[in-house]
Amino acid sequence: MERKHSDEKEIHQLRNRFRDLAEKSFRQGIYTFTGFLGLSEQDVFWQEAGKLSHAGYRLEGGCQAADRVVARFGSPEELGYEVPFPIVCVHIRPLAQKFADDLSHRDFLGALMNLGIERSTIGDIKVGEREAYLFCLDSIAGFICENLSQVRHTHVKCSLTESPADIPQEEPLSVSIQVQSFRVDAVLAKVYNMSREKSLELFRAGKVYVDGRLCGNNARQLKCGETVNARGYGKFMLAGEPRETKKGKLAVEVSLYR
Repeated sequence: MERKHSDEKEIHQLRNRFRDLAEKSFRQGIYTFTGFLGLSEQDVFWQEAGKLSHAGYRLEGGCQAADRVVARFGSPEELGYEVPFPIVCVHIRPLAQKFADDLSHRDFLGALMNLGIERSTIGDIKVGEREAYLFCLDSIAGFICENLSQVRHTHVKCSLTESPADIPQEEPLSVSIQVQSFRVDAVLAKVYNMSREKSLELFRAGKVYVDGRLCGNNARQLKCGETVNARGYGKFMLAGEPRETKKGKLAVEVSLYR
């Protein structure tokens, strides 16, 4: 019960934070920004979106199909000028490749959290071969570059990427699937090769999001272009136009992200 009250309090504070930022942008004619929002926080944002629309808003994460995003209140149409999102990318790589560990997302995130910085200052971490590209707020980038020197047993160096062209773009894997319908539970089960019952467990546990919104209706029909994020499994987008097979099933392409 205590945990429930704590969660409700945090959600209430988050709602108020969104409203305060939207109101400040609207009244003062300036852009305002949140920190990075995780999926559960994005769901709260979308619940409040109708009360924030007077200020105008946009969400960005610094990279394509980002899981963690920053919300910006204010729009060029209303304010008459543009301000970029305060997001930069830090390249983290080993000092000596041949002595480096094989590092995971958890390894990089753990090392960053050990610096004592707030989670809201950090966005997605794109992990490559013994290196990573970290999207973070520009206000914390210098601190990270100066203080992050080791990930697990690997000594690392950090530097700001100068150009978006320097950041490797994640290419989703294109997968063809066939389903009876575009019910989100059916598509999810097919994409991750799990039973329908297993997919239902994810919905019951509140682990399925569609376009950043918590999906409580497992029978919801997916539309082309929508992105599904299943915590613990990954993320995919329904891409292309569906076609009916000779056996009456629906065939469609899915873009599968790591």
